[in-house]
Amino acid sequence: MSKPDSSDSEPRIPFKKINGGVTAPKGFRAGAIACGIKNPEVKRLDLTLIVSDHPTHTEAVFTTNQVKAACVRVSAQHMSETDTRAIIANSGNANACTGPRGIQDAKLMTKATAEALGIRMRQVLVCSTGIIGMPMPMERVTPYIEPLSKKLHAKGSEEAAQAIMTSDTRPKSFAIEVPCGNGSFRIGGIAKGAGMICPNMATMLCFITTDARVAKDEIKRAVRYAVDLSFNRITVDGDTSTNDTVIVMSNGQSDAPLIRSGSEESRIFRCALHKVMLELAKMIVADGERVTKFVEIRVRNARTQDDARRAAEAVGKSLLVKCSFNGSDPNWGRIIHAVGYSGTRLREELIDIYFGGLIACKGGLSTNTPIAQLEKIVKESRFTVTIDLNLGSAEYVVYTSDLSKEYVDFNASEYSAAIHAKRQKGLA
Repeated sequence: MSKPDSSDSEPRIPFKKINGGVTAPKGFRAGAIACGIKNPEVKRLDLTLIVSDHPTHTEAVFTTNQVKAACVRVSAQHMSETDTRAIIANSGNANACTGPRGIQDAKLMTKATAEALGIRMRQVLVCSTGIIGMPMPMERVTPYIEPLSKKLHAKGSEEAAQAIMTSDTRPKSFAIEVPCGNGSFRIGGIAKGAGMICPNMATMLCFITTDARVAKDEIKRAVRYAVDLSFNRITVDGDTSTNDTVIVMSNGQSDAPLIRSGSEESRIFRCALHKVMLELAKMIVADGERVTKFVEIRVRNARTQDDARRAAEAVGKSLLVKCSFNGSDPNWGRIIHAVGYSGTRLREELIDIYFGGLIACKGGLSTNTPIAQLEKIVKESRFTVTIDLNLGSAEYVVYTSDLSKEYVDFNASEYSAAIHAKRQKGLA
């Protein structure tokens, strides 16, 4: 007995995939520079600047962690500005748990950027990513901001994507062009994230630009809609970071009609924004720290969406389930037990579980599907697990990964290694 996989969570609009990331839309420039923030002897791109040459409507979503990085606190304050024009971001240091000095350093980054660009300080948002609890080496940051402002160009997105990487193994970028009315608009984005990935939001930075003309109230609604269907649906290790940030800047330079709430254009824009965010979110999971599997967890026919969400998230975050994925073991028992403790309403005798299109559990019991066929599916680098509760019509999707021995090794000593390195150089 089989059941075809479905992708009904994917947005359905006509679009063309294009190159260019955050500089694909009209009127945006970006650049990056090497400062040696984490290690002055290693010159890799670690500071980036993204700028709109025109006024914007900007919306942002920040971490739900109660321990928030200094850059998050400063950017949240700056979001009251009606015309955000720039994002300054660094990798190698999170500027989190750094006290009053951290706030001062984050403000100094926005001040130096504003002076270099000839704009107001509150028109600049600041983001950081890297190790927590270490002061930002501003002596290696501030001197590079003005030179960085001179390096901005209309094809700088790839450099920007590289500069925000930490444990990522590759840059993450996606852009599309979407017909709308008698014209079209573009949306492009870059993201980073590999570890500390969990819903509400995932541990990541994401910067998205668009030349669509979007009313301010609509961009706020669209961003929250798209985040909920993308970055709030992914998990790698169950941890929510101190620095999570999604920023969307709209400068209205396209020839598409004004996008107002409730219009057909607003539906198109929301679907387009969802598409870009979802692709970036999937890239984050696929590039999770030392992961080998990308798994889509689909819960169907729950009584309510909350029930479906609880079940999907419990399975997606279960360490036992993730270990079985890593071992290519189609262990549906671990999946049904996670559903059982999720708090969702269920009847055990109604639960069906599928790997790919093959049923492994029917009515809460094992099926006669040959184990070799199920193993073949979970040996793939990408597959889908479908859990049918057969109690209603609600559904939910979570994107997750396996958990490998290499993940444990990679995360075993990040902080102590950084402290030892600084002490050897006489910096701590």
